[in-house]
Amino acid sequence: MVAITGLLSGIAVKDIDEAKKFYGETLGLALGDSAMGNATIALPQGGVILLYPKEDHEPATYTCLNLEVASIDTAVSELEAAGVSLIAYGMPHQDEKQIARGKPKGWGPDIGWFTDPSGNILSVLEN
Repeated sequence: MVAITGLLSGIAVKDIDEAKKFYGETLGLALGDSAMGNATIALPQGGVILLYPKEDHEPATYTCLNLEVASIDTAVSELEAAGVSLIAYGMPHQDEKQIARGKPKGWGPDIGWFTDPSGNILSVLEN
């Protein structure tokens, strides 16, 4: 068996400076510097995500980071105020704010998806 001492996930981005601004200032996550011009995101419950530039970057076509929030309505309002729009997937349970309301019907958490400046899909969700 491999003696794993920790976990590190990564998100590729087109422009590391643009990503630092978005993840640090817009989302308010704690950033740090890493080797070779990369950046790290310190997660609120522990752990680290590496942000790294990739010249031929292709955005993730799946949700690569879910951000748990106490109030999805507050979080979406704050994202909108920062110029971030949620993705309209055309789901019947997405409301006018593009929040998929899952709780009332037992479909899972209330969730809304958006993209980072590199086009990677992220979400805010309220459990």
